[in-house]
Amino acid sequence: MVRNMKEQIKNTKKYLRKQTLHTILEQFDDHLMQLSKSDRRLKYDKMKQDPYSFFRGSAYLFYYDVTKIPFTYHTSDYAPTWIMGDLHFDNHSGFQNEDEDIVFDVDDFDEGYLGSYLYDVLRMVVSIRLFSEQQGYNEEKQDEWVNTYLNAYYKQLKKFVEEENSPLTSQYTVENTKGPVKKLLKKLEDRQATHELDKLTYIQADGERKFNRANEKLEPASNNEYRDLMKNWHLYLESIDKECYQGDEHYQIKDIVRRKGAGIGSTGLKRFYVLIEGQHDNKHQDDIILEVKEARTPIPAYFFTYNEAFWESHNHQGKRVISTQQAMHHKADPYLGYFTINNREFYVRERSPFEKELKPNHFKEEKDIKKTVKVMGKVSAKIHARADEDIEHGLLDYHSEQQILAAIGGDKSGFKKEMIIWSSYYKDRVKADYVLFNEWLEEYFYKR
Repeated sequence: MVRNMKEQIKNTKKYLRKQTLHTILEQFDDHLMQLSKSDRRLKYDKMKQDPYSFFRGSAYLFYYDVTKIPFTYHTSDYAPTWIMGDLHFDNHSGFQNEDEDIVFDVDDFDEGYLGSYLYDVLRMVVSIRLFSEQQGYNEEKQDEWVNTYLNAYYKQLKKFVEEENSPLTSQYTVENTKGPVKKLLKKLEDRQATHELDKLTYIQADGERKFNRANEKLEPASNNEYRDLMKNWHLYLESIDKECYQGDEHYQIKDIVRRKGAGIGSTGLKRFYVLIEGQHDNKHQDDIILEVKEARTPIPAYFFTYNEAFWESHNHQGKRVISTQQAMHHKADPYLGYFTINNREFYVRERSPFEKELKPNHFKEEKDIKKTVKVMGKVSAKIHARADEDIEHGLLDYHSEQQILAAIGGDKSGFKKEMIIWSSYYKDRVKADYVLFNEWLEEYFYKR
């Protein structure tokens, strides 16, 4: 009898969680995102690789869970932070900014929105655990590295509040980083300006550069897609910051292809590479590659308090994405812009030749992860404090770093303890959900 009751309880809990997973996947990927069956299969094939990939592709499940938990250190709904919305270990990279400095920073703003800073921190600390576990490190080491990240985040916020550093000018370069981040940035300094052009394009017999459609990352745009992009390109040009605009000839389109196979959460969104004329003394080096990517309503918006003021000024999803990047980066991409094609909203940014991500093989020793998460903690503090520059534009009338430290109060140790304990619990929740997800694929999705 006891054994039967135990199994009944266990199976009921499993059934209810799997039903929750089913409902969320169907609501977001089918009804809201309207992904085709083939796009969903592609996305889920990526997600089922390992628990960390599942976590990256299921941000909606994360927000469904964490917005129900009364964490101690939230900022008020009346004083939200501009958050990245999908902050995790892999959404950082090295790249060249507008001043041609090679920096390390966050690189994905598709889920940017206003809300408590804590959601970025929560998502980040879980990702540190999942990444570290994939590297073979135990719970004790994961605790240490989550603590390192939180220490760096808190200390950097204090430096901003005490005006020891400014979030408007702080950046992370070869000079002030260590370990894998420093090595990554040094490699980028040696990279050629034609790196991306050499990988993705070729020069025809007539001297014109075109995309190499034989590249596995590219596929031809349809005639309709090509035509629609050309027809609406002027809308993108009108959206570019006037101080950055370089004249119509600079943005003349030379070729268009579709980008395939990138990311997990963005699977199914339209994504193009556009080759434009640019300007350079050497006509074979003057071309610029722009990325045109479809934007949708950010996932946090479905779970946070509705912010009328935010949507009044960011009612175009492409504008919202580039505004997030401009808010968080010290020197933003001068090609940022947005436009609409057939009721689909897009944003535009440069596909920089000076961009490189950290890979698992960059972490050869324990100290490599520790040095990296320390930098990431500082970057997280910077993007949260940097984004309140919008005080000038009337969106925020306070400094986020002050609000965050006020929410933590004098209880730094309590803040860290809550994050360490909870991130360990939720890492195990992700691993259990990953098993249920794979069962759901076999029992339901693949049989549809």
